[in-house]
Amino acid sequence: MKFTLTVVFSILFISISVAQSTNDTTAKPLQINGSAAITNNGISIIPTFSLNAPAMIFNFYINKNRFSFDPDIRATFDGRKGSMIFWFRYKLIQDKKFTLGAGIHPAYNLALKAITENGSTRNITQASRFIAYELNTNYKISDHISVGPYALRGMGLQSDGPKSSYFLALNTNFTNLPIGNHLMFSWTPQFYYLYIDRTDGFYLANNFKISHDKSPFSLQSIMNKEIKTDITGSKNFTWNIILSYSFGNSYTKK
Repeated sequence: MKFTLTVVFSILFISISVAQSTNDTTAKPLQINGSAAITNNGISIIPTFSLNAPAMIFNFYINKNRFSFDPDIRATFDGRKGSMIFWFRYKLIQDKKFTLGAGIHPAYNLALKAITENGSTRNITQASRFIAYELNTNYKISDHISVGPYALRGMGLQSDGPKSSYFLALNTNFTNLPIGNHLMFSWTPQFYYLYIDRTDGFYLANNFKISHDKSPFSLQSIMNKEIKTDITGSKNFTWNIILSYSFGNSYTKK
């Protein structure tokens, strides 16, 4: 397992080095897209974990040529639990069939922690700091089907939380399949391995989405199932329903 991870992240380092010497001379407009959503259960970008409470989700995608800045903010309605992730991403390879991207992010995770003072116990919101980097690939089989592995390496920056994590996934994307009356169906099954501080597990997640080509609203559901795990806090089955509103625009320098 350690050899596999070494190979994956060596490829990431080499790819970034190659990308730094590549000049992209084709100017493209600045793209600003995003979505705002509400859900009965805020599930993390790693589906093993969730807020176990109704939540708001805000995603933004600011793209220029091969670079993007992608904030991801999730929080319960009272603001006491959630996460703030600030992705910086670069497309190393981007053609009609195959894309290879690399990214890095700082993140804050908000969680409740019980403390005892003068014999009285109360819950406070604790902010934990993380930094992570990713390698993301995608191969387009057809207009509606693509596949690709994904790797994420995370590091905790405090002494009283997770220190080291690896998230390795195989994604299969069935995107915008027409099902009639301008409705489209998307499905992403994801088989993944998660390692956190000497504990690990295997999981299967499914992401379902129904959208309308003339409406900014969509309905989505994430379902996550344990296969085999010894990770603390993992649940045998987790699910949610998400109502999302999408927006976007392009800006060209005159």
